[in-house]
Amino acid sequence: MTPVIGLCGNPNVGKSTLFNGATGLRQHTGNWTGKTVGLQAGTARADGRPVTLVDVPGTYSLRPVSEEERAAADFVMEGRADAYLVILDGTSLRRSLPLALQVLARQKRTALCVNLLDEAEKQGVHIDTEALEKALGVPVVGAAARSGKGIEEALRAALSLIDGPEPEPAALEIRPGETEAEACHRRAGELCALAVTRTDTNKDRRQLRVDQLLTGRLLGIPLMLGLLGLVFFLTLKGANYPSALLQSGFDALGLWLRRGLAAIHCPPFLTGALMDGVYGVTATVVSVMLPPMAIFFPLFTLLEDLGYLPRVAFDLDKCFARCRACGKQALTVCMGFGCNAVGVTGCRIIDSKRERLVAILTNSVTPCNGRFPALLTLCTVFFGGGLLGAGLMVGLIAFSLAMTLGLSFLLSRTVLRGQPSAYTLELPPFRKPQVGKVIVRSLLDRTLRILLRAVTVAAPCGLIIYLLGHLPLNGPSLLSGLIRFLDPVGRCFGLDGAILSGFLLGLPANEIVLPLTLMGYGATGALGPALLAAGWTRWTALCFMVFSLLHFPCSTTLLTIKKETGSWGWTLLAAVLPTVFGLLFCLVLRLLGTLL
Repeated sequence: MTPVIGLCGNPNVGKSTLFNGATGLRQHTGNWTGKTVGLQAGTARADGRPVTLVDVPGTYSLRPVSEEERAAADFVMEGRADAYLVILDGTSLRRSLPLALQVLARQKRTALCVNLLDEAEKQGVHIDTEALEKALGVPVVGAAARSGKGIEEALRAALSLIDGPEPEPAALEIRPGETEAEACHRRAGELCALAVTRTDTNKDRRQLRVDQLLTGRLLGIPLMLGLLGLVFFLTLKGANYPSALLQSGFDALGLWLRRGLAAIHCPPFLTGALMDGVYGVTATVVSVMLPPMAIFFPLFTLLEDLGYLPRVAFDLDKCFARCRACGKQALTVCMGFGCNAVGVTGCRIIDSKRERLVAILTNSVTPCNGRFPALLTLCTVFFGGGLLGAGLMVGLIAFSLAMTLGLSFLLSRTVLRGQPSAYTLELPPFRKPQVGKVIVRSLLDRTLRILLRAVTVAAPCGLIIYLLGHLPLNGPSLLSGLIRFLDPVGRCFGLDGAILSGFLLGLPANEIVLPLTLMGYGATGALGPALLAAGWTRWTALCFMVFSLLHFPCSTTLLTIKKETGSWGWTLLAAVLPTVFGLLFCLVLRLLGTLL
């Protein structure tokens, strides 16, 4: 059996980075806490032999207060690994050492890895790993995992504890009147005095000044909206031409494929199913989704790698507190921008069960990557790809955030009453983004993976919708019957039957809602002219975008909510609550459009 090494440590000390570097996997990393909320395993090699690495959620103590901390504590307390490797933050060793001392008190086969030594050096911090090793009686190695330095040495140190006799770490002295936590913090101070020297630099003062600007009461939120507006402006400007080019290429390829099918005397019904159903929906998904995602996700990942997302959470903390929710919910909102299912799972970082439920039930209000391409495309088609379109996108994000706060307030005053709990929010140091890795990670792990998922769902859905559109039901087809049935309801809310059917049939994935809507119109070719031909106006586009923000989550998110809450009742509420408010706001927009 391969030996198992558990990677432990505080949040945001580089556990997942070391894990990725050793295993070759792509566990999500970022310059903020709360990314790892479950155990992740992978295989690495040390001294020429395979070892199993387990990436454990970050925690500050083995006395857990949240779900992900409980997973970490159980993994250590129950001795599920053959050896443990505790990752320490070289820039803040005193904060990292108490957890290491707790682990050493329970598991003797534990090695320490002082990570982020490159950043510590830039800050004028020098750490004597040999002095730490001598004082603690266990192996201590230094590393800079982002650049790959020290990873193999750290694994070798942990592996040596498995192969050799059980070490005898220096015992933790608990003085009269102390608890274990107090003793750990006192001992951490003594070890830092022994092993850490610091030379004066201006970096800390510069970072403090930047943080005072980014998290200031007056400029914090305006700067956040301004940065978001810049990201959307670049996305809209950059995605317009490639999207049109892709659509033209798919149209030309479609004509060639139709001729090929005609040449082999393919039956008309099969040709329609393949070309108008499978190919048409898939081509629309790719041309609509790929260009904006290829621009937006690298830009957003750069902000994430820089360490800006925790500053956003800090800026929004008071807003969530006034709604009697937890400020950590701001971090789960940021996770929801990638995927609402991931955001729901990320709610494990919230300690209070009540506040965790509030965050879970409102996460779908955050526009995920499946909805962003449609929102960006409609902004470009109906409002232009310049400042107006970018401003509208910022307004939509601000609206989604306001709805998250509003629904959190409503839940906290009704079915989930209670007061907000206290928590600790760590502001990590700003780090120079690794541009190359960011681009590769955002393109491979986000853009292409999401596109592949969308195409995988779009192709069979396109075929099903085509069949529904051509199977008769007492005259009209099943799809036509559904659209006619929903049309009066849809028009009451500024939409129509084709749009509502697109949302209903797009339950498997938000990415396919707009292509399915086009199929409901029987439209082919470029998206903009097709929507205008179907009678869309700016008010129709606005209602579609608002309902896209406020409607039932996709099937993956609903199943994740059921798994996290263990209740179909909460899952039903998570679907009904945003949908009701989405229809109400669409009704207001429709009445406003009529008046104007």
